[in-house]
Amino acid sequence: MKKNCLFLPGFLLISLCTAFAQPKPPRLIVRGDDMGYSHSGNEALVKCYKEGIESSIEVIVPSPWFPEAVEMLKDIPDIDVGIHLALTSEWDNVKWRPVSACPSLRDADGYFYPMIYPNKNYPKRALVENDWKLEDVEKEFRAQIEMGLKKIPRISHVSGHMGCTGMGDDVKALILKLAKEYNLLILDRNMQDWGVTGVGYLGAHATSEEKIESFSKMLESLETGKTYLFVDHPGLDTPELRAIHHIGYEQVAVDRQGVTDAWTSPKVKALIKAKGIQLIGYRDLRK
Repeated sequence: MKKNCLFLPGFLLISLCTAFAQPKPPRLIVRGDDMGYSHSGNEALVKCYKEGIESSIEVIVPSPWFPEAVEMLKDIPDIDVGIHLALTSEWDNVKWRPVSACPSLRDADGYFYPMIYPNKNYPKRALVENDWKLEDVEKEFRAQIEMGLKKIPRISHVSGHMGCTGMGDDVKALILKLAKEYNLLILDRNMQDWGVTGVGYLGAHATSEEKIESFSKMLESLETGKTYLFVDHPGLDTPELRAIHHIGYEQVAVDRQGVTDAWTSPKVKALIKAKGIQLIGYRDLRK
């Protein structure tokens, strides 16, 4: 490199050599999922952006609090937003239905099934255990995407809730086709195509304190020049969220309050600043 720089003007030589000498900092997408599943969830997702490190939000279009989510997102126009495609209504005390006419995706009461894949706590109540049709999946995915884009035009990407975009090769091919058609990114199974690595907590993460510590350890592990994706579900420990649960996941309010605490933690924010970690959204991957 020095040999090639010898005949450059001094200021260019310094600029070029400095640029090559300084490695790019890690980039991190901090994705908050499930906006629309509850009012306290909506509040937490907004809080984690305004007061914390969240850099992308996923919205569930058929969820009961979707209209509120649309209004809240108008107040934070800079946040990256994605559509969290959903084919389940998993909570026991609150349900939602498809936004299209897709009979093979509905249970006997007209709601989505609670699960995508077989679950011992919900026998025969998983979508894949019933006679679902690919054409209904496409119809519903299109309806959710088009409603999302209509209400939130800056949508940059799509993702799958509870693994619904991975129900076999046909659905995997379908979601790639739809993402291309609507000019949206998807990183569910092709993160390597965009140079993105998925990361999670490094250590126990049941309590707020554990989440803060394990999230911090994850941040310490990030390597320069690489791009990462971290996904979790913020919430607030309110009476509303304490009433939302399903068998096998009863401590929803405590768990999701911990996410909010970690993502707004002064310790976590200081560590991100000290390490020079760049918080980005999906839309930044195109740049």
